[in-house]
Amino acid sequence: MIKRTIYIGNAAYLKLKQNQMLIQDAETKTTKGSVPIEDMAVLVLDHFQITISNQLLIRLQGNHVAVVSCDAHHLPLGLMLPLYGHSEYSERIKYQLQASEPLKKQLWKQTVEQKIKNQQLLLALNNKKNKPMLDYGLDVKSGDATNREGMAAQYYWKHLFDDFSRSRFGEEPNNLLNFGYAILRSIVARALVSSGLLPVLGIYHRNKYNPYCLADDIMEPYRPFVDKLVFNYVSIHGTQEELTKEIKAHLLTIATQDVKIDGIVRPLLIAVTSTTASLYKCYTGELRLIKYPVLD
Repeated sequence: MIKRTIYIGNAAYLKLKQNQMLIQDAETKTTKGSVPIEDMAVLVLDHFQITISNQLLIRLQGNHVAVVSCDAHHLPLGLMLPLYGHSEYSERIKYQLQASEPLKKQLWKQTVEQKIKNQQLLLALNNKKNKPMLDYGLDVKSGDATNREGMAAQYYWKHLFDDFSRSRFGEEPNNLLNFGYAILRSIVARALVSSGLLPVLGIYHRNKYNPYCLADDIMEPYRPFVDKLVFNYVSIHGTQEELTKEIKAHLLTIATQDVKIDGIVRPLLIAVTSTTASLYKCYTGELRLIKYPVLD
């Protein structure tokens, strides 16, 4: 069964009852609904007057649910994950810590190649000029020493949206992209923990202030799937200054979007676990290639 992404956007009291998350009205304490803990993958909390019991938090972490809290701008700000999520945690961390620099550079090369490939496929899908993206993808060196990722990104954003500059604090639809990427990051971080890996120890990203360096690495080839959701929404509704509940509901479907990975079409949430499992096998030497999705 596909696990669910649950969004709470109103004042509420959340507590545990019979292995379910009970959602109650913040004032009247009347029950508004419930969700089985075992059905959940991500819980998004987007209101300052949400109260959640510690007993529920413990059960959520025990079931590898990523709990995301949003800020005053309704953008994901915090992420809570269990400290470990695999029975062989210490053994797996050992392999991750021992990964050589040449191996990490090759893994990053694969990551950049697939990201550029998926960006090129999204441009082609929407009848946008994409020939230079093919050239960028074929010219990626070990560790992307010549920064083909950055060059491809400049071309990609210039041609995907009209008169658009990608920036975290830029104009719309940057706000939609930011929200979608934050949810995607949570999904990837959750999968890494479930595979017994440390999200903080990246193969390329090394910012000392970033606790999710590896998640930021592994999510790169998945970003175009968020871009696709945003592009399709903007094509119909235009850009939006405010992140409405309708927009968020649309972007939260990223977890269930169909993606092709290893020749099989799977929901993105499942595909990400295949990617993180293959990454561990690359660390151990069982595989040479990370399993990444192909945008279709």
